[in-house]
Amino acid sequence: MPAFRRWCRFLAAATIVIYIFAYTPLKRVTTFNTLVGAIPGALPPVVGWAAASGRLEPGAWSLFAVLFFWQLPHFFAIAWMYREDYARAGFEMISKNDDNGNRSASQSVLFCFLLLFISGIPAFLQVVSSTYLVAELVLNGLFIFAAMQFLRTQRPADARRLFLASIIYLPLLLAALVLTKI
Repeated sequence: MPAFRRWCRFLAAATIVIYIFAYTPLKRVTTFNTLVGAIPGALPPVVGWAAASGRLEPGAWSLFAVLFFWQLPHFFAIAWMYREDYARAGFEMISKNDDNGNRSASQSVLFCFLLLFISGIPAFLQVVSSTYLVAELVLNGLFIFAAMQFLRTQRPADARRLFLASIIYLPLLLAALVLTKI
């Protein structure tokens, strides 16, 4: 059996195992569950890359990093908007006891800035053309703006805007990756 098939099977199994046996039980124990849950959320494209190319390359891991960091502000906005529901369910979320949204918003800003740097890695790896950097900078600038607005106002409407910005950001960034692939 080719090595890449073993890697695909291993990573697919790891996705399921981490989700079921780490992320799911951690929801009731620690706010770090979101970081753990971002791992199985970001692994499937790595599996797809390995299946398509037959290799696990740095580009696959850069895609993992983009998806990992993108999930955090995306989910922090959701968790804050529905913090009462999560609390009633007994889930330990970053939004717990964050009535004004300061913690959720400041963490969203932090991870949006980290995403700014992480999403430039494909250009550094020369997986995409320099045109990608323009799209990446514009998209990240808008994503950061939405996170900063949520931090500034700490209003539910701005948390929702951050969530919507995250939904718009990801497919556009992925399209830029595809369209500028070398």
